[in-house]
Formats: sequence, C-alpha cells, structure tokens
Amino acid sequence: MNRRFFMSVGVAGAAALVGIGEYLMITQNAPPSPFTSGVGGAFSLVDDNSKRFTSRDLLGKPAMIYFGYTFCPEVCPTTLTHMSAWLHALGPEATKLRTVFVTIDPARDTAAKMKEYLSGFDPNIIGLTGTPAEIATIARDYKVYYKKVPIPGGSYTMDHSSFIYLMTAKGKLDGLISYGEPDTKAMAALRRLLRG
Repeated sequence: MNRRFFMSVGVAGAAALVGIGEYLMITQNAPPSPFTSGVGGAFSLVDDNSKRFTSRDLLGKPAMIYFGYTFCPEVCPTTLTHMSAWLHALGPEATKLRTVFVTIDPARDTAAKMKEYLSGFDPNIIGLTGTPAEIATIARDYKVYYKKVPIPGGSYTMDHSSFIYLMTAKGKLDGLISYGEPDTKAMAALRRLLRG
C-alpha cells in the first residue's frame, strides 16, 4: 500500500465525518462551516406571497431554516417532507416556530414558483426568494455553500450544503439538523429549541 492510497482513504474519511456539504465548503473555498463560526445576520427577501420578509420577521419566535431550491431532485423534497412531518408531530406547538425555506436558485425560484412548490408541504413553511445579491448575502451570513453546476442540454443544477438551522427567538444559532438525521433526534432538538 502506498502513501497515495492512505491519503485518499484519509480524505474520504474526512468527507464522511463532516458531511458532503461540509467537505465541499472546505475544498472549494466556500464560507466556513456553521459549526465553527457565527451564523445569521440582517437580510431582506420576498416571501411566497410576494411580500417583503426581513431578518426582523424571524425575531420573537424560534425558527427552523432550510436552504435549497425547487428544482432539487431529491435532497430538498426529502428534507421538506421530514420538516412537514416534524411540524405535524409538534401539533399546536408548531405555531410557536417559524419555518422557512430559502431558495439558493433565485433565477428560477420566483415567489409564485415557491408558493406552488410549497403547496405540497406543511402550510406553516414560508418560502423566501430575492435577487441573486440578496440570496448571496443571506447565504454568506448563514455559511451556506451553493454553486450552479451546468448539465447537458444547457440547463443547470445547484450543488449546496443541506443543514437545517435552528435559531433562537433572538436570532442566535441553537443547533443544526443534518440531512438524514433520525426523526427522534430532530424532534428532540426542536422541542429543546421551543423550550428556549
């Protein structure tokens, strides 16, 4: 066995430990991991009813925030399905939590498209979009990795990290839910967040 083999095993192991999104952040000079830096900041976007929604609208209630896009083939719809199930399991307590889906594909994800897409998930989920510059600002402040990837035929897909951010009523990061997190752990994290 040579040194190159051990190095490749080490890189693969590191990627497995921190998750694919984290690995991409490290290798492609994207913003630092949300595990190690302050998360959050001021933003101004548009909700799925075409109304302005700012960082101030998140304050006063804890929040569950996910970054993705409507053309996502698997990770985003799977995550939103889990989020919908968790909100259902919370029952009346779900109204004490703001749940937000922020697009990282503003070119295609208009307010109308977000509204149509989210109609298939829990009605408490608010869709947010904006200009490319506005999305870049919130993505930077939340340490979200995303990148447009061209595909044959002239279209594109979006590569992106896939954490759910749990924010306190004061806008501070309380924790993260990773893609594929067991429902029991996710529900425990949400109930802890709601308890304050």
